[in-house]
Amino acid sequence: MKDFTHLDEKHQPKMVDVSEKKISQRTAIAQSIVVLPDEVFAEIFRGRYSYEKRFCISTAIIAGIMARKKNRRVDPLCHPLDLENCAINIQLQNENELVIECTASITAKTGVEMEALVGASIAALTVYDMCKALSHDIVIKETKLLQKNRRQK
Repeated sequence: MKDFTHLDEKHQPKMVDVSEKKISQRTAIAQSIVVLPDEVFAEIFRGRYSYEKRFCISTAIIAGIMARKKNRRVDPLCHPLDLENCAINIQLQNENELVIECTASITAKTGVEMEALVGASIAALTVYDMCKALSHDIVIKETKLLQKNRRQK
């Protein structure tokens, strides 16, 4: 059975010691899904706001990228990382779902899954924020890690 890496032998919170780890190329991909009510979807993607939808999507992308830069401020045990790449992609799925994927990568001693998760989450929250005037029935259905890779240098 695995142990919690963020707890010491006295079960107190700690930052994971990565001093002995080797530097490697690390990539993580996280996803959030936003479900828009039919009326919101119709307004944004087919109705009077169809032109503005790109501003909603663009703002969510920028918010997600900026959020991952602030990750060290909101997640107290994360290592402060300067990512080498962060990309957010937002696609329409099914009738009224936006699939938000955040890919983060770095060459370092520790992974970037938290940065990818934060980027996807904040992008989803930004979509909610920008669309909530039309309805409060927007649902952020799930946020999850899709992939985590490490390649030795």
